[in-house]
Amino acid sequence: MSTASTRLPEGRYGRSSDERADHKLKIAGAVLGALLIALVGYFAWHYVGQNKISGEVITFEPGKDSVQVHLEVRKDAGATGYCTVRSQAEDGAEVGRADYRFDGDDTRIDKVVTLRTTAPGTTAELLGCHAD
Repeated sequence: MSTASTRLPEGRYGRSSDERADHKLKIAGAVLGALLIALVGYFAWHYVGQNKISGEVITFEPGKDSVQVHLEVRKDAGATGYCTVRSQAEDGAEVGRADYRFDGDDTRIDKVVTLRTTAPGTTAELLGCHAD
């Protein structure tokens, strides 16, 4: 005796509901993935391409009531802006913060600035540079 199969023949009655749901999920995942890649690309372009001024702390020399900070600033020719520098004490408290302006046509500026502090500072940190 043989038993009758309860399974439908494959391909005869179209896709099952599970296959249709899987296909819709794949399409939704592809669309969301493409949107995520486009969003990351936009933010990367905006940050790198539109940032007209940037800088970095080369060295710093802490003192009793100030910190000497050697900044290297790179900017577009003719761009103006400022960089914000801060200093912290040994316990992490902020003891000084100042903005330093950079103007002119130079594209690379090396400048030593003095950051006055309320207590002995042990660090010099560049918080960021912003174009006007």
